[in-house]
Amino acid sequence: MTPGVETPPPLRSFGRIRSRTLKPRQASLMETLLPSLRPPAEGPIDPLRLAPGARDAWLEIGFGGGEHMAAQAAAHPDIVILGAEPFLNGVASALRHVEEMGLRNVRIHDGDARDLMARLPDAGLGRIFVLFPDPWQKARHHKRRLVSPAFAAEAARLLRPGGRLRLATDWADYADQMLRVLLAEPRFEWSAQRAADWREAPADHVVTRYEAKRLGDCAPIWLDVFRRPD
Repeated sequence: MTPGVETPPPLRSFGRIRSRTLKPRQASLMETLLPSLRPPAEGPIDPLRLAPGARDAWLEIGFGGGEHMAAQAAAHPDIVILGAEPFLNGVASALRHVEEMGLRNVRIHDGDARDLMARLPDAGLGRIFVLFPDPWQKARHHKRRLVSPAFAAEAARLLRPGGRLRLATDWADYADQMLRVLLAEPRFEWSAQRAADWREAPADHVVTRYEAKRLGDCAPIWLDVFRRPD
């Protein structure tokens, strides 16, 4: 980096941050519940300190309406689930799930996941989920896609040896790009042996509203990779 010249921020990898006006209950949860679920606003973050008694920490990037995140948190009460989502309507939806299910192990960053990732420690996560990220279909927008060599390197830094990164998309060319990126990152291993390994949803997957709409150009493709030992 040239002295005195600031590095430009990464291109935004997500689209709009708000659509319809929040319902009164949603707006209330944004004001009352969200502040108690946000990670610290500044400085390094130790994820295991965010929820008392947590034995592991997982991260979901772009949790949409929060269905998958909430289900994983309910199934694993001893794991703190960090969720990052810049879309305010999605955050409000996730807060409703948290409240209705009485979840105490969810923490929410309502902003760019990369800002949160930069403050997490090396080998501090057991799993990372990136389910159906914005595909940025037009070729001129591909540079905005979240899954890139830089992202893969950061995910590898955050995962402990044996930790898992799960990617999913229903756009064929994005699946190809994801796989190229993952195979080029030497710290990841893809153990798929048959077509069902990427064509069938993992046993612990929870279908999201976006996934159910089938808005892409192919059936969902699943890519699970593991962090190699150092």
